[in-house]
Amino acid sequence: MTKGRLEAFTDGVIAILITIMVLQLQVPAGPDLDALRPLLPVFLTYILSFTFVGIYWNNHHHMLHAAHRINGGILWANLHLLFWLSLIPFATGWMGENHRHALPTAAYGAVLLLCAVAYRILQALLVRAQGPDSLLAKATGRDLKGVLSELAYVAAIPLAFVNPWISDVLFVAVALVWIVPDRRIESRLGT
Repeated sequence: MTKGRLEAFTDGVIAILITIMVLQLQVPAGPDLDALRPLLPVFLTYILSFTFVGIYWNNHHHMLHAAHRINGGILWANLHLLFWLSLIPFATGWMGENHRHALPTAAYGAVLLLCAVAYRILQALLVRAQGPDSLLAKATGRDLKGVLSELAYVAAIPLAFVNPWISDVLFVAVALVWIVPDRRIESRLGT
């Protein structure tokens, strides 16, 4: 089974998710800066979510570039990842419109956590299909960044009920850690 269809389908779904997110942005009610002020939390949440979706797309691309074998389990794991990614527009809208409230912030963190877990599952299945001595296995290694990101999400969920801003800082910190594309695979491929 080739990976081309998997990549094309994933690219299409991610493009649709970004489109849905941007369509949720409302046009300001007036022509001045005061009309933009109430939209700022929604726009900042959009930027954060766009960044996360971009990170997943970028790292997914690199991971599949290093893969040579695809099987049915990988297809289902990819769909599992896309399912959780498809909830990002909903979580983005809810948190953006209710940025000072705990539950939408915790829900946003839960969606990010489940995306990360789904990505880890996909990565594990891809590594297993490629073999323990494969480029992908060597490049992903122990995935400390991934583990730390998941721990940050786990902490952010209950911390949202203490103060949503704490969770927001954790979300931004994870995005900043991943904003530079994961070079582990690129460096091994020599690209």
